[in-house]
Amino acid sequence: MEDIKSKVWDVVVVGAGPVGLYAGIEIAKAKSSVLILDRKQEIGCPKRCAEGLSLRWFNILGLKPNPEWSIQPIHGAALYGPSGKQIKMKNKEPQGYILERKMFEKHLAIEAVKLGAKITMKHLVVSAKRENGIVEMNVEADGKIQTIKAKLVIACDGIDSLVARMLGLNTKNNLNDTDSGYQYEMTGISGYDENLLHLYFGVDIAPRGYIWIFPKREGTANVGIGIGAYEEKTAKFYLDKWIASQPGVKDGSIIEVNAGGIPVGGFLEKMETDNLLVAGDAGHMVDPIHGGGIGIAMEGGRLAGAVAVKALKAKDFSDKMLSTYTKEWYALRGNELKRRLKSRHLLEQLTNEDFDYLAGSISMDEALKIGNGTLTKTDKFALFTKKLVTRPKLLKIMVKYFQ
Repeated sequence: MEDIKSKVWDVVVVGAGPVGLYAGIEIAKAKSSVLILDRKQEIGCPKRCAEGLSLRWFNILGLKPNPEWSIQPIHGAALYGPSGKQIKMKNKEPQGYILERKMFEKHLAIEAVKLGAKITMKHLVVSAKRENGIVEMNVEADGKIQTIKAKLVIACDGIDSLVARMLGLNTKNNLNDTDSGYQYEMTGISGYDENLLHLYFGVDIAPRGYIWIFPKREGTANVGIGIGAYEEKTAKFYLDKWIASQPGVKDGSIIEVNAGGIPVGGFLEKMETDNLLVAGDAGHMVDPIHGGGIGIAMEGGRLAGAVAVKALKAKDFSDKMLSTYTKEWYALRGNELKRRLKSRHLLEQLTNEDFDYLAGSISMDEALKIGNGTLTKTDKFALFTKKLVTRPKLLKIMVKYFQ
């Protein structure tokens, strides 16, 4: 096996999730030396998402659905208010897929290695510092400490990125900008259309969030919840309570449990410093409305890889050189996420009655535009004057956030 401490790597990527792997693929394509390491013992475990990826992201990322890991086609979505009223959209053609994340990430790992990347697991970074323009990381593996050196580090080590802090970049999440997520993979369940994503809203169901059913196979789905991390009762409490009320779900069997924090705001004004870039959850690259982020984060990883390649060609790993990363990210995706954050703030103001009214009066197209923050002036006029005029409080909230 290659001695990973015997040379100075062009780039070390910390975190072998989809973000780190995609960054590694971009760097390996340029024939630069890249080491991807992770503290876990297995790629793809544990999963920390509902595993959905839309065709839009397949196209953006240059991916093709593969039956090994894109296992369940999804044709649309159904949104439910507290009383059960729903907004439903279903297309004849698939609009995306539910992934088997473990297989998907191993697919990315294999591609990265084919291109020349090196991957190693069960390697925990315990400290990092700069010495003469090179990052030296002390890494624990098999109970021993070894020093790994790199010209540049890309931190893809999650919401609590320790590597970023070690190298002087503050990526701390405020509690108000963090959700708590809890999910079961369940089997032996029924009572829902397995071609749709199902999202359930209501302040008593999931405060500042929603419950989801993401179908994976016949009778099997990810059933989860995201709520504000500041809530007194846990995400598990709300999820278990909801499941107990669902006849087709409550008697199902749990075959996997996942939990974790989700950044849903607090976007970073600075995503780099000398010899360091951050991406994925470490860079707060998550949709602030639904907390999803596989596609967004992988796009960020790809951009980080591209900026790393430029820095290597220029032999310049300074903050000034790397600052293009933050600028390019906001032009590419960050400004769109800021607009979507306004929509999340709107949703936080809604009551159960508001959710039910919207579920019974607006179309899926309008719901998507509200969520995306893309209502046109014509859309707003029709919504405000024809559908919300009888609900002045709700109208006031909408006007405030879509001025």
